[in-house]
Amino acid sequence: MVLKLALGGLAALVSFGLVRWQLAGRFVEEPAYEVERDDGGFEVRRYGPTVLAETVVEAESSASAVNTGFRRLAGYIFGNNTRSEKLAMTAPVTQSLSSGETLAMTAPVTQSAEGAGRWRVTFTLPKGRTVADLPVPVDGSVSLRAVGARRVAVLRYSGTTPPERVTEQERALREALASAGLSPRSEAVSARYDPPSVLPFLRRNEVWLELAETPGPGRADP
Repeated sequence: MVLKLALGGLAALVSFGLVRWQLAGRFVEEPAYEVERDDGGFEVRRYGPTVLAETVVEAESSASAVNTGFRRLAGYIFGNNTRSEKLAMTAPVTQSLSSGETLAMTAPVTQSAEGAGRWRVTFTLPKGRTVADLPVPVDGSVSLRAVGARRVAVLRYSGTTPPERVTEQERALREALASAGLSPRSEAVSARYDPPSVLPFLRRNEVWLELAETPGPGRADP
């Protein structure tokens, strides 16, 4: 009887650990936002001002660039700065779907093309911090930049994120926005909230498109 209880307790502990591991992304800070509109198929969110750590990477591919950029930026938040200060990890990881335009999207890690073989990777720093009170990066290839508030249309989905799947979700969001009379003013951004170790059906993924600020009375989105 005692052995059964012990085994049962161990199984419950292991199960809890597995669930906690799979849902680790839900316990990580993400940029604060307010939901302005929930259309069922998509949301319109308002993100507040934030500060980005960013780096430009020369690489042969987008995947290689984001890996290199993430290591540089992770080094900064884990203490490679003038105060050896460790900053909180945030989510999601995002990547620009643009082939050339640089976006100032509010997200922990973003990537956009800077030209042939050059990619800009950015990481959103914890809320409440400013460029003035943050430690300076030791790595000269990392810099800090403040970005303003923005209004973003978001489509959420689960599963894996191969390029064709992300493109499909982007197309769906654009069609939904067109039906709602909303016009995006940026290229799309793919956001991932969970590491690859999380089971696909539990992953939280999103596609973001920045919108113009809310128009005045009697006007529609441009």
